Amino acid sequence: MNNFVKLLAAWVFRLSLLAAALIFMAGLLFVAALLLALWLLRALWAKLTGQPVQPWVFKMYRADLWQRAYRGTSPGTSRSQTPMDVIDAEVTEVTEVTDVSEKPR
Repeated sequence: MNNFVKLLAAWVFRLSLLAAALIFMAGLLFVAALLLALWLLRALWAKLTGQPVQPWVFKMYRADLWQRAYRGTSPGTSRSQTPMDVIDAEVTEVTEVTDVSEKPR
């Protein structure tokens, strides 16, 4: 009788985990279907009004992320300090190359 109770408890546990996984998967599929329906309605409305269909995008500017992550990481500086202004340097165009020699063929 003791083996039967252990086996029954193991099967009930397995079935409850399977049910939880199926419910979670159904929820994910529902959310994906809802997003697809919203996007299709938005695209249909854009076509009906003659506007171009714009994609849903998340713009990420890597330079801003880099500066935010590495600003003020040197010892002795705090994150609340404002960064120092950059001093403009004069840009000169280099048109004459003097340190390159031609390879023999």
